[in-house]
Amino acid sequence: MPGTKRSKIRKNDQVAIIAGRDKGKRGRVLEVAPARGKIKVEGAGMIKRHQKANPQANRGGGIVDKEAFIDISNVQLIDPQSGKPSRVRYEGVGESKTRVATKSGHSLEK
Repeated sequence: MPGTKRSKIRKNDQVAIIAGRDKGKRGRVLEVAPARGKIKVEGAGMIKRHQKANPQANRGGGIVDKEAFIDISNVQLIDPQSGKPSRVRYEGVGESKTRVATKSGHSLEK
């Protein structure tokens, strides 16, 4: 799969999970991997990892809860106007492309 893929979801966006075991949860995007089509959402897709203690990094050992990647197709961006999940489209041409929520037409750019 050479080349790059575009993702309409970016880091720090507010998203709602629409499918999977965490369906209905909302959270902030921590990380996006567009080439793999995966995303990390705060508080969603929690997994347990057995972590070895590392005294040099001042890190204790034990079982740690952390977010796992979930599929990007299982989330939708939150419309800033209505607070409900919405699809996203791009408006504008050339350099001035902006992301827009399809439900309200409200811009998602800060």
